[in-house]
Amino acid sequence: MKFKRQSAIMQIISQNDIKTQEELSEKLIEMGFNTTQATISRDIKELRLIKVSSLSGGYKYSAPSQSEDAGFLPRLRTIFKECVIGIDQAQNLVVIKTITGMANAAAYAIDQLKIDNIVGTIAGDDTILVILPDNEKAAQFIELASNMIK
Repeated sequence: MKFKRQSAIMQIISQNDIKTQEELSEKLIEMGFNTTQATISRDIKELRLIKVSSLSGGYKYSAPSQSEDAGFLPRLRTIFKECVIGIDQAQNLVVIKTITGMANAAAYAIDQLKIDNIVGTIAGDDTILVILPDNEKAAQFIELASNMIK
């Protein structure tokens, strides 16, 4: 449950300007997670979320970039592992199936891991499309992604 909740948090902050723990709690409740303020506070600490300037003014929660916190990478890999249920290749395209509602969190993890040769990612509700330059690079990505979910 913890990893699903933390995956949901990553999805929420990647799609919304979340300025307070109360706002985060409201979004989690909308997604079916009933949590306490203390749990959210621990999740924020474990995920190493930071506050950054928001375009709408004030500050919002954000994940640190790789250069800011290399210790964050294992957490991203764990989120990816907990969300993904299948990976398939169609030439230079890779389709990743996730737990319902977790595709954005897994795609966020892929994007933040800065994996070589990825042209782009597109996430739906339970599916991610990863675009690579050619079939060989797609096969290499599948090997890497498959190792991450073991």
